[in-house]
Amino acid sequence: MTTLADPVPGGRPGEVEAATALSGELAGRGVHGVVLSYVDTAGIGRVKTVPTARLPAAVAWGVGMSPVFDTFLANDAIVRTDVLGSPDGDLRLYPDLDHLVVLAGQPGWAWAPVDRLTQEGEPHPGCTRTLLRRVVAGAAEEHGLTFRAAVEIEWTAGRDDAPDGAFVPAATGPAYGAVRQVELGDCAAELLAVCAAQGVDVEQVHPEYAPGQFEISVGALDPVAAADRSVLVRQTIRAVARRHGLRVSFAPAVLARGVGNGGHLHLSAWRDGANLHSGGEGRYGMTAGAESFVAGVLARLPALTALTAPSPASYLRLRPSQWAGVFTAWGRETRETALRVVTGTRGLRDRAANLEVKPVDLAANPYLALAGVIAAGVDGLAASAALPEETTGDPARFGEREAAAAGVRRLPTSLEQAVGEFRADGLLRAVLGPVLADAVIAVRQGEIAAVAGLDDEQVAAAYRWKY
Repeated sequence: MTTLADPVPGGRPGEVEAATALSGELAGRGVHGVVLSYVDTAGIGRVKTVPTARLPAAVAWGVGMSPVFDTFLANDAIVRTDVLGSPDGDLRLYPDLDHLVVLAGQPGWAWAPVDRLTQEGEPHPGCTRTLLRRVVAGAAEEHGLTFRAAVEIEWTAGRDDAPDGAFVPAATGPAYGAVRQVELGDCAAELLAVCAAQGVDVEQVHPEYAPGQFEISVGALDPVAAADRSVLVRQTIRAVARRHGLRVSFAPAVLARGVGNGGHLHLSAWRDGANLHSGGEGRYGMTAGAESFVAGVLARLPALTALTAPSPASYLRLRPSQWAGVFTAWGRETRETALRVVTGTRGLRDRAANLEVKPVDLAANPYLALAGVIAAGVDGLAASAALPEETTGDPARFGEREAAAAGVRRLPTSLEQAVGEFRADGLLRAVLGPVLADAVIAVRQGEIAAVAGLDDEQVAAAYRWKY
C-alpha cells in the first residue's frame, strides 16, 4: 500500500535508518544512483538524481528543485501565474522508499517517485502526487471507499535512425498481427523480463492498431501506486527500446491522421472489501453507488478533458469512430463511448468489474488525471447521481436531435474548449486548489499559444517526441 502520509523533514520514525540500510544494499547490487521522479503540469516527466550514498539525506531533507517547473510547457518554455513561474524559491523532493525500484532496464540505477514539500516543510500545493493521495484519503474517510486503478500504456515504436525527428515505423506488420509481434519480438521479450524483475505484473502486451504501435496492460493497484507504475513502465519501455535501436513515442498523435496513443484509465471503487461495480442490483451488476460514481464522472467529462487530454496533440487523437471515446456516453464494453463499463468474465466479475475512462492520453499527468476522475466520481456517489441510459454502437451515428434526446454531447474538440469547461467547473478547481488550478489553466493556454498558426502535421511533429 502507498503511504497515506506526507513526508516529514528529518524523516518519519525509522525512515532514515531504513534508507541507510537500503543504500548499502543498493550499492552491493551495483546501483550507483537513484532517479527521483515526478510529473509536471504539462505531463512531462522531470527528474533529479542522487548517488546511492545520498539516499538517506534525500529521505531526511529532500533534494532541491525549483517550483518554476510547475509552469513549464512541453517545449520547456515557461509561463506564469500570480504564484508560480518566477525564478525565486525552492522545493524539496522527498523519495517514497516504499516504491523505490531497482531498474533492471537501466543497470546501475534505481527509481523512486517523490512528493514535494516547501522549504518550510509544508506540502507544495502544486504537487500532484500529494493531491492524489489526499483525494484517495478523503474518499476513504468520508465515504469508506478505496480504489483499484491501472493505466493502459500505448506507444509507437519508430526507427532511431530516422532523420530530423521524423517518424518511420519500426514494425510494418498488420494491426494486432503476428508479423508485427515477430518484428519486435526480441524487444518485447526483454520488456517482459525487465518488468518482472521490477515487480510489475504485466497482464498482456500486444501490437495495436496504428503503424508500429503496441500496448501494455498492467495489474491494478491503489491509485497513487498505479500512477507511479505508469511513470515507471514508460521509463522502462524507453530504456529497453533504446537498446534495440528504437525510439518510442507516447504522444497522443504521432502523425496528424490515424489512431493515436491512448492512456485509458481503469478504475473500480470498493467498500468493506467488496467491489461496487459487481454483485449489485443495478445495470450489469453495478451497485447503486457504482452507478452514481459513473454518473459523476460522466457529468464532468468535458471539464476533465483539460486534465486527461492536456496537449494540443490530444485533439488530433480525440476524433469520432477511432475508439477514443469522444462523446459523453457510457455503455457495456462499448469502445466508442467515453466510459466503458467492463463487467469481466463470469466467475471473475467480483474482482474484474471496473470503469474504463477512454478520453485519456499519456500527455496527461497520471496523478492529476486520476485525482480529477476520482473526485468527479465521488461527487456523483455522494449526490446519488442518476446514471442515464446507456449508448450502444457508435454515437457518431446520432443526428443532432437524437443526440440531444439521449444526452450525448461531443467532448471538446480543442484544448481551448477544454480549458473553458475546466474554468467553469467549480468542483474540479476546488479539488485542485487555486495554485494548481491556475497552473493548469496557464500551462494549457501556453500550449495553445505555442502552436498558434500551425497545421495538424506541424502540431503532431511538435509533440511527437515530447512524451
